[in-house]
Amino acid sequence: IDLDVTAMSYGRMTRLGDSAFEKMEKVNSELLAMTYGALVTAMIKDFQDIKIVNEELEKMGYNIGVRLIDEFLAKSGITQCRNLKDTAHYIAKVGFKMFLGINAEVSWSSNPRQFSIEFKGNPLIEFVELPEKFKDLDYSNILCGVLRGALYSVQMVVTTKLSRSELKGDPISEIEVKLKEVVAEKVQSDDE
Repeated sequence: IDLDVTAMSYGRMTRLGDSAFEKMEKVNSELLAMTYGALVTAMIKDFQDIKIVNEELEKMGYNIGVRLIDEFLAKSGITQCRNLKDTAHYIAKVGFKMFLGINAEVSWSSNPRQFSIEFKGNPLIEFVELPEKFKDLDYSNILCGVLRGALYSVQMVVTTKLSRSELKGDPISEIEVKLKEVVAEKVQSDDE
């Protein structure tokens, strides 16, 4: 199946996301939130530096994303994205629904190589209140890493940033994604 955003309505993409979500093995969102909270708490105690915790959460997410892309491609039926616009919409409409059970939207900046994924109801922040002393903690930074790792696996080098968070009082959560480069696949000849 070669799906293209220009040929597919966003409604169909949403249905594809719903279908992929239905195929996924479910984990209780409360269990996910509590387990993730315990992980973040342990990291804060171990590292005692919020900047390092933010970096480590992003690295963990990257390693997850590198592996998660295979499951995404296998279970969603998506075989190819033709451009960054396709990619952004598949992440929002299919990926976020498939793995987090939430709906997300894409917004574009004036830079055609930069977009944002906006969403509400992040299951990772359920039951969490951020004390003032942890105001610089990017609690959901693992999601930035997941996006960076998954996109790297499909030859897209990106930077990601959690720019807004419901946990910090924003009305929505937002991850900014900026494409730095598309890495060409190297094909080895029989002579090598």
